[in-house]
Amino acid sequence: MPRPRHTRLLRRLLRTAPRPPSLIRLDDMAAWCFLPLLASGVPVGTLVLAYDRPHTFAPSERALLTSLAGLVAQALDRARLYDVNQSLAHTLQAGLLPHRLPRLDGLDVAARYLPAGRHAGIGGDLYDLIRLDDTTAAAAIGDVQGHSVRAAALMGQVRTAVHATAGAPPAEVLARTNRLLTDLDPGLFTSCLYVHLDLARHRARLACAGHPPPVLRRPDGHAEVLRVPPNLLLGVDAAAEYTCTHVDLPPGSVLVLYTDGLVEVPGTDLLDSVDALAARLADAGDLDADGLADVLVDDVRRSAHRSDDVAVLVLRTL
Repeated sequence: MPRPRHTRLLRRLLRTAPRPPSLIRLDDMAAWCFLPLLASGVPVGTLVLAYDRPHTFAPSERALLTSLAGLVAQALDRARLYDVNQSLAHTLQAGLLPHRLPRLDGLDVAARYLPAGRHAGIGGDLYDLIRLDDTTAAAAIGDVQGHSVRAAALMGQVRTAVHATAGAPPAEVLARTNRLLTDLDPGLFTSCLYVHLDLARHRARLACAGHPPPVLRRPDGHAEVLRVPPNLLLGVDAAAEYTCTHVDLPPGSVLVLYTDGLVEVPGTDLLDSVDALAARLADAGDLDADGLADVLVDDVRRSAHRSDDVAVLVLRTL
C-alpha cells in the first residue's frame, strides 16, 4: 500500500470529491490499491489496481505490491532514459550527416541513408562529398563499429578528419585519419572508402580501409565489383599503410559506394550479395543518380527488420 502520507492524501481527496459513491458505481469496482511509482525518489507515475470484490490487504501482500511498484518504476525510468538516449543519438547523427551534397559540373550525385530497425540502436554510417575545386572532388563512405551514441560521435570525428585532409592522396587521407583514431583510442573500429575524383581527366583514385568494395557500371552498361585492396580497418594500428587504386570514369560511368547494411543478408555469402548488387545496377537502365539510388535501396527499404544502417552514395559522370 502507499506510504502513510500518500494514504492520508488519498483519503482526503476521496472525502472532498463530489459524489464519490456515484463514481464508485460507475467504476464498478469494490476495492482499489494506489501505488506511487518512485525512481530515485522522483515520482514517475502511479500504479492503480482495482478489485471487483471487497478486498483487504495483508501485510505480506502490501510488501509484495510495494516491491512490484518499485520494479515497475525502475522499468519506466529505464524506458524513459532509453528514449532520451535514442533521441540524442538520432539528433547527433542527423546533425553530423551532410544536409546537402555539393553540385559539380560533370557529376550527377545522390545519397540515401536508411536507419536500422527500431530495436537495433544508432549506427555510425557516414557518407560525404567534398568539393575541392571546379573539376575535382572527394567522396567518402564509412561505417563505425557498433550501434550507440559513441558510434554516432565517432562517425562525426571520422568525417571531420576526412574533411581536414581531403585533397591529399587517398592513401595518405586514410593513414592520417587512422592515426587520429588510434590516438583517440575510442575502442571502436571504422571501415572507410575514400575516392578522389578528377572530372577533367575522367578518372578516380581509391583507397580502402576494410570497407566493402565499390561497384562500377561502365558506359556500355556492364557493371563490375572493383577489387580494391581492403587493407586494415581504421583505429587498429597507427602504423598501418594503405594502397591506392586507379580507375577510369568516362562520361556515363556510375560509381556506387555503400555500407554493408545494403548487402548483408542472413545466410548469404557477402561476395554473392555484392555481385547481386552489381547485377541490379546493370539492369537499372539509363536513370539519373536519384533514380539509381532508389533502385538500389528498394529491397532494404521494404524490410522493416533490418539490423544495420544503410548508406549509399551514387556518383554518375556526365
